[in-house]
Amino acid sequence: MAWAKNILRVNLTEGTCKNEPLNMEWADKYLGQRGLATKYFVEEVDPKVDPLSPDNKLIMATGPLTGTCASTAGRYSVITKGALTGAIACSNSGGFFGNEMKNAGYDMIIFEGKAKSPVYLFIDNDDAKLVDAGDMWGTSVWDTEDAIKQKHQDPQIRVASIGVSGEKGVKYACVVNDYHRAAGRSGVGTVMGAKNLKAVAIRGTKGVGVKDAGRFFEAAAAGKAVLAGNAVTGEGLPAFGTQVLMNVINETGALPTRNHRDVQFDGAHSISAEAMAEPRESDGKPNLVRNSACFGCTIACGRISTIDRTHYTVAERPQYQIASGGLEYEAAWALGAATGVDDLDALTFANFICNEQGYDPISFGATVGAAMEMYEDGYITDKDTGGIELKFGSAKALTDIAELTGRGEGFGAEIGLGSKLLCEKYGHPELSMSVKGQEFPAYDSRGIQGMGLTYATSNRGACHLRSYTVASEVLGIPEKTDPLVSDGKAGLVKAFQDATAVFDSAGICVFTSFAWSLEDVAPQIDAACDGEWSVEKLLEVGERVWNLERNFNNAAGFTAADDKLPERLVKDAAKTGPAKGLTNQLDKMLPEYYQLRGWTPDGVPTNETLSRLGL
Repeated sequence: MAWAKNILRVNLTEGTCKNEPLNMEWADKYLGQRGLATKYFVEEVDPKVDPLSPDNKLIMATGPLTGTCASTAGRYSVITKGALTGAIACSNSGGFFGNEMKNAGYDMIIFEGKAKSPVYLFIDNDDAKLVDAGDMWGTSVWDTEDAIKQKHQDPQIRVASIGVSGEKGVKYACVVNDYHRAAGRSGVGTVMGAKNLKAVAIRGTKGVGVKDAGRFFEAAAAGKAVLAGNAVTGEGLPAFGTQVLMNVINETGALPTRNHRDVQFDGAHSISAEAMAEPRESDGKPNLVRNSACFGCTIACGRISTIDRTHYTVAERPQYQIASGGLEYEAAWALGAATGVDDLDALTFANFICNEQGYDPISFGATVGAAMEMYEDGYITDKDTGGIELKFGSAKALTDIAELTGRGEGFGAEIGLGSKLLCEKYGHPELSMSVKGQEFPAYDSRGIQGMGLTYATSNRGACHLRSYTVASEVLGIPEKTDPLVSDGKAGLVKAFQDATAVFDSAGICVFTSFAWSLEDVAPQIDAACDGEWSVEKLLEVGERVWNLERNFNNAAGFTAADDKLPERLVKDAAKTGPAKGLTNQLDKMLPEYYQLRGWTPDGVPTNETLSRLGL
């Protein structure tokens, strides 16, 4: 039970949709969603494949808890070889799409080949078909979702789609569902666009069963009580969203500022959660309208925001919506501190463009920050930018380039390359703050040492959601560790990585891990799923998934040499704050990490490790 035990395989080249049974032996080893879909992917796809080739596959996958009454059980992931990185990609999204997919009776949808012309997949429970999307090509995700609901005369249809950025090949395009929830990183939307797949639209009404309903309801209720009683999941995130971190991380001295030149931003308060809740002088209304929740979520960390109607961004563009998904911490940092911009309405506008046209605000903002540094140093000129003065702190430059990037036009097409390719093109690869081609999130690893190892070893490129050591190093969850020391961080990172792989594979939100340990998760999975699921078994699943991803990357051509940080972080000391005078000590942490992982000094899983994990 819990699994639908059914896969939909869509061959875009041939235009066919066929059902097949889920491999339950694999489900017992990989659980679901991230783990199970990655197993299917690595078994079927050549690691050397070009991410934009028809031979690359794209999988949308739910977890066994997706669609159940467990808190936050609305997640789904998109798994492919990432267009931004060339590494294994698994991008996780909330909203309501995952629940609809599971209720239609599918654990995953596997897309193969490439359609001759734009199409979207329409699923109504057991009925699945490809539909012409020629009239939707060139439209935003907002317009696409509205058009599909109108065409099928059903407002309850859930849609995941790409915007113009995904069609135009922006390397970090997203797959967006429910207007502002996104499988956001690594360019999964770019792969979707390369397949001429505009959208997936689903209506599912079957329901989701569990093995032992009474025991599952009891375990789920206990889990919800833990979330409600926790200061982060019961108070901080509902009230302030992830933006609660802006001032906290700035005071910690780990807020990357102006392309990691600095670790603190003097404009942090102006773009913080507190600022979002403050009434504006112009109309007395705050930026923040309310919070919002994904399917089944008892945390409700999402934000809905508006832009001041008198602000230049919308005053000059009356066609734009002024209310949508508001700033999350990562987006506020990338669009704000990374670029030196402290105009809250400008950041909100740029974030709306990211939502509307479907591209990752983290990679976008970080790439703009790198471009601004190159512009100020004279490596990029007005001739290159089309006249845009790409200076740190320029809100106008940020919003202008956001529109161009969303359309894949002008210098926006250059920004759409991502910082690694952009900086290489203009002769300064050292200015790309990235790992394996993916830009850093909102934590400077000089001030939070564990995050340096997290970034360097992340299988999908720099990522905070693969091992959020900030929980321990800053917030004291599950126990406090010193963010300024490297000792013990190898074990901490490995533990977070393995546990997070379980949360991602189960179909629940990783934010629950602020309050839940696997002791809280295991009873829910054990009551929902066939078989026996202990904490020990789940930890083994997490470790198996991590090594499976690592093996794929190694076969794709990545080596230990790619487990590195930019020189700026390991050679240039932090200038201010608690970490003043410190660099990241990756060289001390990495060898211990390899040893704990059961890998060779070259970062390759040993035969003993592979055998132990059944790989």
